[in-house]
Amino acid sequence: MLSFSHSPIVSYLLWCLVLLALASSNGVGATAKPKVVGSGYKLVSLVQLPNGGGLVGYLQITDADKPRWEVPYNLLPREPAPPVTGGRVTGAPFTAAEYPGEELVFTYGRDPFWFAVHRRSTRQPLFNTSAGALLFKDQYLEVSTALPKDAALYGLGENTQPGGIRLRPNDPYTIYTTDISAINLNTDLYGSHPVYMDLRSLAGRGVAHAVLLLNSNGMDVFYRGTSLTYKVIGGLLDFYFFAGATPLAVVDQYTSMIGRPAPMPYWAFGFHQCRWGYKNLSVVEGVVEGYRNAQIPLDVIWNDDDHMDAAKDFTLDPVNYPRPKLLAFLDKIHAQGMKYIVLIDPGIAVNNSYGVYQRGMARDIFIKLDGQPYLAQVWPGPVYFPDFLNPNGVSWWIDEVRRFHDLVPVDGLWIDMNEASNFCTGKCTIPKKHQCPIPDSKTPWVCCLDCKNLTNTRWDEPPYKINASGQTARLGFNTIATSATHYNGILEYNAHSLYGFSQAIATHKALQGLQGKRPFILTRSTFVGSGAYAAHWTGDNKGTWENLRYSISTMLNFGIFGMPMVGSDICGFYPSPTEELCNRWIELGAFYPFSRDHANFASPRQELYVWESVAKSARNALGMRYKLLPYLYTLNYEAHLTGAPVARPVFFSFPDFTPCYGLSTQFLLGAGVMVSPVLEEGATSVRALFPPGTWYNLFDTTKVVVSKAGEAPVRLDAPLNEINVHVYQGTVLPMQRGGVISRDARATPFTLVVAFPLGAAQADAEGAVYVDDDERPEMALAEGQATYVRFHASVRGRAVTVRSEALMGSYSLRAGLVIEKLTVLGLEGTGKDISIVVDGADADAAAVATSSPYFAAGGGAKLQGEEGEGVEDSQRSVEVDVGGLALPLGKSFTVTWNMQIEA
Repeated sequence: MLSFSHSPIVSYLLWCLVLLALASSNGVGATAKPKVVGSGYKLVSLVQLPNGGGLVGYLQITDADKPRWEVPYNLLPREPAPPVTGGRVTGAPFTAAEYPGEELVFTYGRDPFWFAVHRRSTRQPLFNTSAGALLFKDQYLEVSTALPKDAALYGLGENTQPGGIRLRPNDPYTIYTTDISAINLNTDLYGSHPVYMDLRSLAGRGVAHAVLLLNSNGMDVFYRGTSLTYKVIGGLLDFYFFAGATPLAVVDQYTSMIGRPAPMPYWAFGFHQCRWGYKNLSVVEGVVEGYRNAQIPLDVIWNDDDHMDAAKDFTLDPVNYPRPKLLAFLDKIHAQGMKYIVLIDPGIAVNNSYGVYQRGMARDIFIKLDGQPYLAQVWPGPVYFPDFLNPNGVSWWIDEVRRFHDLVPVDGLWIDMNEASNFCTGKCTIPKKHQCPIPDSKTPWVCCLDCKNLTNTRWDEPPYKINASGQTARLGFNTIATSATHYNGILEYNAHSLYGFSQAIATHKALQGLQGKRPFILTRSTFVGSGAYAAHWTGDNKGTWENLRYSISTMLNFGIFGMPMVGSDICGFYPSPTEELCNRWIELGAFYPFSRDHANFASPRQELYVWESVAKSARNALGMRYKLLPYLYTLNYEAHLTGAPVARPVFFSFPDFTPCYGLSTQFLLGAGVMVSPVLEEGATSVRALFPPGTWYNLFDTTKVVVSKAGEAPVRLDAPLNEINVHVYQGTVLPMQRGGVISRDARATPFTLVVAFPLGAAQADAEGAVYVDDDERPEMALAEGQATYVRFHASVRGRAVTVRSEALMGSYSLRAGLVIEKLTVLGLEGTGKDISIVVDGADADAAAVATSSPYFAAGGGAKLQGEEGEGVEDSQRSVEVDVGGLALPLGKSFTVTWNMQIEA
């Protein structure tokens, strides 16, 4: 059966090929190996459901009465497929050649069956299977689409892409969650995201759409430049098409289907410090003190598994992390506004004296093989894996999180190793001739169980071998055996890539129900929809210049995947970064949405204060981040509403500018802040690409890039301790004074940076800011709990206006938030004749506490790019400040003045 429908709510078409065909989901019965050739399938019948319900068709396939595995609806809620009664769906026969939706049109052939989707307005083909094989076997599905050779594709992760964010033809794209270090290139990594965005330049206009194959089974995707082929080892061909037609519209539509990104607490946008190897609490206390003494911002201190008793989840090491001392430490840092997060792995130690294990066994919540809990090995030694598809497993996990929080009031949880990772492979038993774990082992990741490979089932040895781990490894290699079973007999073969996703959902439920606050969860393994519950870091990277560069592409991909809270281990997880590299990495990492320094126990210490030069770079870059926190938090709000990534490829704001389609060395924060890091050893300048318009350096706004055609890179100075961050014309950027902890920084007065084109006589700019009580689980406008303010600015000749529209202003009024300065960029001269109106009344009459406003003109513009190379134009001032203000953020205001040029 196939179905095709369009949603009345969102402007995309859903095409769902639901094959109730080949084998039951519990693995009953055997099938022959798939043949990679065939004559296709005949469309037997096609009916149209009533009330716009779409099309349902039947292909000439055997065993059509047996159900197929699909992603569980309780994990990813979505529009269900049409119900089937007696193997048939009733409806009017459909004979037309096309089935139109609001923006996309479905076409098809009957014998052999093929289908295609094109854009209704232009008839531009988006997906067309007519030229390739269409194969449906029990453990092998294949479908291909033709593509124009100039289409720019992005996505299909998670993997480390050495060529940048734009997919390269003939690179391997295997999708299957795997614990393999991110230093491995073009290899299936921790997440499964079988979605791609397609951006095409048509008549000078960039037009985007996306395609999701919602399938949790392993797959290879072959991109050849003019075609793309899926080879999938189970499940359904369940396709979703998102019409766009801008990149932002695509992500909006995509996240409306898979779940909007989770709201993050404000402090999560502060800086985080972690290390595997903080062997005792005194070391952690010393790290916090080191940051404080160096005056480097720090909001969150983390523990890897060092706090645990023998690496067992939900425990404390009684010697190195004694509870009374840990609680006293947490009282101290909580009073300062800091937070504390610890790691938990899914593997539960097999230990009869361990309460977590005992309660899990009593509730029968572990994944099974041959009727017994599946035995694996992770850090504590022998472990069982909880089944998060089991409702009892979820309730058990929620209870264990509650018990642990009663023990230690952590502020968030880090769920790691949840692909799931296993140091062994196959069916294992606890050895009788040696200990496991081996006492004092220097290599605890080496398997010490007695194991044998599983080769006698079609789930462990499927007919088609995907390129798992980049080496066609067994599906069960260093993970759970794929013939193991979850709740209700669900096969690990089908559900493998859902493990981390299901754990994130359970952990989110636990924290939200426990604290009544907005949860913060960091997860390594992800699936379609994970962004609705958790943040992500890009896993085990290395302290090299190449890994510094790769981090940008992975970060940008996760924005497309609907997980905007993402970042890489700053300075690298594996040893050893050089001092210069760590300088450049904190300059870049300060602008990751999730900004954390993390390292391996074998690495030399690399906290940001270890090297004085790195400390200087950190104070500079993180100092700017903390001034931008209100902007970043507003982007978090916009992401939660629309899916818009916090960090974005440049083409998101400039889809018509084709030179940026492959740009992977720069990125945008929001719509108009460009980050251009140094990514090469020994460099003291950077070549950066700027779309046409005026760009102002936020560290020194007199440094101006005026890009006309935009096609030639601009060389910018970048001394060791500096990074280039620019704001684009047309932007009103909310900033605050900053600080070394977000709690204090968010209470400081605001400055609005208004960026007009250089020398503009007529121009507009806009921006917004969202502030709230970030303890609330919800992130929504509510009187007394949140305020949203839109800013508008204009210049008409010499008349300048900056105004705001405050929605739900009582929260920010109660918090005492004020705007102290307007910084206007691009205008020549200084100001006079100022007028301030607040909530429709003259400022003085309204008794607004506004001190005497003053004007201050900035220095001459130092033009860079096509107009000059750092040449000062003293005749053209670039900045005028309106200071001495105390405008309440929660009240609408209008400030006007005239510009004048003094002789």
